[in-house]
Amino acid sequence: MRAVLLALAAVSLAACQPQAPDGSPAQPPADAPAAPAAPAVPAAAPAEPPTPDAFKGDIDAHGTEPFWGVQIRETQIGFSTPDANVTFPNKGMTLAGGKAVWESAAGDKPIKVTLSEQPGCSDGMSDLKYPLAAEVALGGTTYKGCAAKTSERPREGEGK
Repeated sequence: MRAVLLALAAVSLAACQPQAPDGSPAQPPADAPAAPAAPAVPAAAPAEPPTPDAFKGDIDAHGTEPFWGVQIRETQIGFSTPDANVTFPNKGMTLAGGKAVWESAAGDKPIKVTLSEQPGCSDGMSDLKYPLAAEVALGGTTYKGCAAKTSERPREGEGK
């Protein structure tokens, strides 16, 4: 019976957690093995910045010398000059450094349209002012001009 009592006392003591003098759990000894680390929580992906309203919806861009135009629509991007018209699928826009960028291709012709907010952009031929600057890279040529939402495009004879 004495052996049973000793075994019961040993099991009871083994189940106790050491306590500090104030009754809180005691710190483990310095030579105790380290407790397993908690699993790492993956960092949340940074939230994408919201798309500025200026880059939403139908947008028209144009420039001079040479004359060119771009029409950005939900499903396509049209590029035109007095000599040619090319249509590209609209694969969507990305934001990079505060600029909106559309990239696509029609066959072996890549296009990159970059718009940035630039109130007062001038097309160089009229007194009209546009809210966006435009740069279009098509093949090896870069075209520069201005842009605006189609519904907000400035027109001759309206307030500037």
